[in-house]
Amino acid sequence: MCPHTPRCPDPDGPDREAARTVVSHPEQGWSLLCNGIVIFEDTGELLPGGTAIPPHRPTDLAPVADSGNVASSRMPAA
Repeated sequence: MCPHTPRCPDPDGPDREAARTVVSHPEQGWSLLCNGIVIFEDTGELLPGGTAIPPHRPTDLAPVADSGNVASSRMPAA
């Protein structure tokens, strides 16, 4: 049970990574959160039930730029 006020987010909630750190081992690349989640420096997670969440950086969600050659489509016809 979380002793913090306000309570740390549930490990199943979308904001689960906002829980307070209770054990930190930066030299090993992981931390234990109050809600039982182990987070890794690569942003991967291990949930209390054993489910592994792969790394999920904010840049993974960024839209990918169109790789088409826009400049060539603006060139006047010869």
